[in-house]
Amino acid sequence: LEDLQDAFDFCYKVHYQPAENRSSDPGYIQELQALQAKLQSLDRQRREVLAQLQQLLGRSETLQELLQEELGGWRLRQQRLCLGGPGDTNLRPLETWFTELGQGLFQLRQLLRLLQDLRQKVTYERDPLVADTPLLEQRLQEQLTHLLRSAFVVEQQPSTPNASKRPLVLRTASKFSARARLLVRLHDRNHHMEARIHIDRWDPQHPPEHPRGFRKFNILTSSSKTLLAGDSPQEGLVCDFQYLTLKEQKESRAGKGKGSGGEGPLVVTEELHLITFTLAYAYCGLELELETTTLPFVIISNNNQFSSAWASILWFNMLSSDPK
Repeated sequence: LEDLQDAFDFCYKVHYQPAENRSSDPGYIQELQALQAKLQSLDRQRREVLAQLQQLLGRSETLQELLQEELGGWRLRQQRLCLGGPGDTNLRPLETWFTELGQGLFQLRQLLRLLQDLRQKVTYERDPLVADTPLLEQRLQEQLTHLLRSAFVVEQQPSTPNASKRPLVLRTASKFSARARLLVRLHDRNHHMEARIHIDRWDPQHPPEHPRGFRKFNILTSSSKTLLAGDSPQEGLVCDFQYLTLKEQKESRAGKGKGSGGEGPLVVTEELHLITFTLAYAYCGLELELETTTLPFVIISNNNQFSSAWASILWFNMLSSDPK
């Protein structure tokens, strides 16, 4: 397409002379006819390229739907595994599929940029690049955004180092860990992507209606970390937060079951908390804020609260599939 456009552009600059009255010159008329044929060929080639891009975007949408089904199945297996059931939670196949689809979409993004450059050099009436390219760019941007946001997952749910303890039940002043992974293994090594971890981070426009006395916690250890690529490309992009510690905020001590008037305060072992990972993603000029959330967990202060806390975890996972 680029060679065809260069040939047309050269012939146009050499042979098209509207300022001179050569309408009766047979040689000039023949040159204009050849020039018109080159323009028609260029227009036809542009439309074919755009049609191929439309087709590829349609295929990528189908692939992405399949990936979302596979990812949903993985989330269910991880949820069952946290509750003590069997399940294979290996992310390697998903990571490979997400990465290859991401590579294809970023290549299409580069092709659209090249088409923009061609349009800047040569355009004409009813140029398909003028009408169709912005729509393709919007469609591609939506696909990339959806792929990347769904590719940021919690690989390890909040859990303590003690292997005998179940995940999703944490204890104040005790260390725990959690890990997130970006399944699209594409990043610019010259750009450091920062991941942050938050507890009970809610949308200010739509905060949840917590019962009176719902405790609030702070994460004492560092809440930010640079997303690291493993020593080998196979290890992927992970943000591993280890040795985290939670401390209850002083002003929310009333949430431990004391208080009077109105609705009674929530029992400690019925409080469900969330940890949210955020990632400032940047690659090939695309910048996105990615977010993923753990399964709900309970925070206890004494071992004798464990059974009641675990019951809350079981009830939630049996009755709801949406952590928020």
